[in-house]
This record gives sequence, C-alpha cells and structure tokens, in this order.
Amino acid sequence: MNIALIQFDIVWEDKQANHRIIEGMVDDADIAPGTFVLLPELSDTGFSLDVKKIADEMSTAWAADLARSRGIWLQTGYAVRGPGGKGRNCATLFAPSGETIGTYEKVHPFSYGRELDHYGSGDHLTLRRLEEIPGRPTVCPLICYDLRFAELWRLGVLAGAEVFTIGANWPDPRQQHWRTLLIARAIENLAYVVAVNRTGSDPHLRYVGGSMIISPRGEVLAEAGEEPAVLRAVVDLEALRKWRDEFGALADIHRDLLGSIRIDGQV
Repeated sequence: MNIALIQFDIVWEDKQANHRIIEGMVDDADIAPGTFVLLPELSDTGFSLDVKKIADEMSTAWAADLARSRGIWLQTGYAVRGPGGKGRNCATLFAPSGETIGTYEKVHPFSYGRELDHYGSGDHLTLRRLEEIPGRPTVCPLICYDLRFAELWRLGVLAGAEVFTIGANWPDPRQQHWRTLLIARAIENLAYVVAVNRTGSDPHLRYVGGSMIISPRGEVLAEAGEEPAVLRAVVDLEALRKWRDEFGALADIHRDLLGSIRIDGQV
C-alpha cells in the first residue's frame, strides 16, 4: 500500500487557494495512481470555528474530482453543519473513481481550544477495507485530538483496523506530545499509523508539521520537518499481519474495560 501525506501551510478560510496548493503538490510530486493520499484536518480552511462560513459542498465536490482526475485514494478534512446548530469536523475517504466510501465525524472535539462550543461530537468509528489495494487493508480515519484517547483506537483495532489515518492541526506548543503519542498508538495497537499535520500558522497558533508514518513495531518509516512536504512510505500489510500473529497482545485486551461505540463498516 503506497502512502503519500500532503503537509502544507493552510491558507486561512480560503478553499480555492488551498485546493490549488494541494493540486500543485500532488502533481509536482508525481504521485502514482492508486496511492492513498492523506490531507490534514480541515484541510481547505484551517482550524476555523466559523462553521457557517466554511461549511458548504465545495470541499467534497473538489475532493471527489481530485481523486478521480489523479486516480488516487484520498482522505480529506472539512466541516459540515450538523443537527442542533453545531458543525461536524469530518474526514471522508474517496476512491479513485471519485466515489465517497466512508465518512468519519470527529468523536473528540478539542474543548481546550473551544472546538466543542462550535462542533458536536461524532458517535461512531468508520472502518473501510480497501478491496482494490493489494493486501486489502482495513483503514480507520481519525482526527487530531482523537490521538489523546487510547480507548477509541482500541475499539477501532478490535473492529479490525490495520491502518489508522489521522489528519491534524496540531500546534507547536504540544509537538512533543504529537510525536510520542503517535508512536505509542502504533506500538500498542500493532498497527500502522499514518499521520499528517499542517505547518505554518493561522491567526491564533503556529504549527510545525512533523507528519509521520509509523510501523506496527513503532519504527518511524518517514517523518517530515517544519516545511511543506510530500511524505511517502509503503505499508507492508503482510508484515503487519505476521507481527500480530507472532506477538499476540491484541488477544489479551479486556474488552469489558473499554466500553463501546458504533462501528460503521465492521470487518
């Protein structure tokens, strides 16, 4: 499974500008058809709390066209309007045909950053087996602050997740937490963790990238610095499954300690 992460400086609340940046980076990197391309959280607006301004159909229409025109798998982040007047912070998976194959709504809005005042919480995990990719990986998208809640990842891996794909706007002051927790999530779940963060700044915070691709053994396969970058690696599904068979820690999980969540697409 070929992975490419698009780390860039998101232009504040300017979808067209961000679409041009992403398209240019994809094309300049000559990303091969069939690659799984991951974009950051709220990837065409930045971490805006102005849901009325940024929630429209432009984000998904553009993403579907990008996936189709380049023949890539794509995970993009954007906002929608949800029930009760609050938004939902979403990550959607698109097939190379441009078809939407699954959407995840962030379970943990970032209360410390007032996200919870403007966005409601999702109520499910989304898992998708990508049948057309060799090895048929099962992907579970997550978003930014979800990284801090190990139980959510446990529920995902127990439902069959093999590759966690997480987009973020994770700020500089807590960058060490980002790196440490990503590696921990890969090790404890015997899973690949594919994580893209933005870089640059918005009106409120600075971001320093640090996107990463991590193996189920906790090995850092690729890591970006502070600058815009296209980060790539190959996910070895045979090695993942062999490691899970050899080191059976997942079989020792006590499910009764974890609670439950609705699974969309359990495999």
